[in-house]
Amino acid sequence: MGFTTFGLSDHIMDGVRAAGHTTPTPIQSLAILPALAGKDLLASAQTGTGKTAAFVLPILQRLGATSVATAKAKRPRALILTPTRELANQIAESVSTYGRFVPLKVVSIYGGVGMGSQLSHLRRGVDIVVATPGRLLDHMQQRSIDLSAVEVFVLDEADRMLDMGFIRDVRKIIAAVPRERQTMLFSATFSDEVARLANQILKDPQTVEAGERRNPVETITQKFYVTERESKMDVLMDILRKEALTSVLIFVRTKHGADKVSRKLERVGISTVAIHSNRTQAQRERALAGFRKGTFRVLVATDIAARGIDVTGISHVINYDVPQYAEDYIHRIGRTGRAGAAGDAITLVAQDEQKYLRGIEHYTGRRFSVELYQGIPNRTASQPGAVVRMAEPEKPRLGQSRVKRNGLRRRGKRFGRTLRTAASPAGA
Repeated sequence: MGFTTFGLSDHIMDGVRAAGHTTPTPIQSLAILPALAGKDLLASAQTGTGKTAAFVLPILQRLGATSVATAKAKRPRALILTPTRELANQIAESVSTYGRFVPLKVVSIYGGVGMGSQLSHLRRGVDIVVATPGRLLDHMQQRSIDLSAVEVFVLDEADRMLDMGFIRDVRKIIAAVPRERQTMLFSATFSDEVARLANQILKDPQTVEAGERRNPVETITQKFYVTERESKMDVLMDILRKEALTSVLIFVRTKHGADKVSRKLERVGISTVAIHSNRTQAQRERALAGFRKGTFRVLVATDIAARGIDVTGISHVINYDVPQYAEDYIHRIGRTGRAGAAGDAITLVAQDEQKYLRGIEHYTGRRFSVELYQGIPNRTASQPGAVVRMAEPEKPRLGQSRVKRNGLRRRGKRFGRTLRTAASPAGA
């Protein structure tokens, strides 16, 4: 099935073709038609599966008939709420890309920068606002934005939005948009908290799920090395020297750790840059631009800072620290192996992190091959009783990740008919 089967306008199809897309991804195939029909949507898809186009194209189709010059006194008619600045910019860029031949205006609103440019856009009038919760609330309090004409509301990355503590802000924003609207909620995972929010804001939604939520895409090769914590930096440097790692994203747990790893790699001549929440927006954008261009071979990031990074061609993801939560592992390694390309994920496991690895195995229902890293001397191998192979995980069942979970199949009855498809290579 191609994009032509959706009945999109010629102008939007021109934008899709100009972006180089011909075949929709599974989440696009499942979500676009009900969204075009005006239905509320509860959608789950892995990172890198093209879900942005799944809500951007229906919005463009719905709003494309009239521009801000004639529509509802310059008030925005679509609001897309997302957790990070990077995601806000990327979604706004997607709107501009797919809607380049449609007379609609978009603005991204986020913190860390001055409000002047955002205020200027809002005064002139925009059709689509892409925003992070905190800065949007700032505009609402200053009465510089009026959400009373919103026809379509999208809550993107809902699980991460709630994990980052935005639930109160989200509820305040939802209370400011009209009750009569189309609402689409996209989430990589469906926790109990996401389910409760969905029940409160969606009306008779269609639930769509593309791929398996608990496993990364099949094009990613996963490797696990047990090493002493004190040896991790030596192992990391050895991997970077020996293997053909062209574009590497390294995850660490803390801001201090990100700076420490970045400095040490720079000292040995490996072009590296770090991003975390202490960096200004301008610094983060420069770092990402340099990483995309290849100025920096390595990008070191914390989980929150990396949320929303959409850089094509990342060859390797390295987990310098094992994530505490299994969902974060899936999010992290999903930065490689995108759009059907091959990718590699390497995780360095200290003895005190093995419990987190068991949690990942339990969550994904997979038993990973775990090896001692052989590239450098490692005292772990000579320690009496050193554990290399994890204990056999229990038979996987829902309820063992960050929060207790009910199965989507069971919950699907509440949300309406559920459509499913097997995971397949992602595109747009």
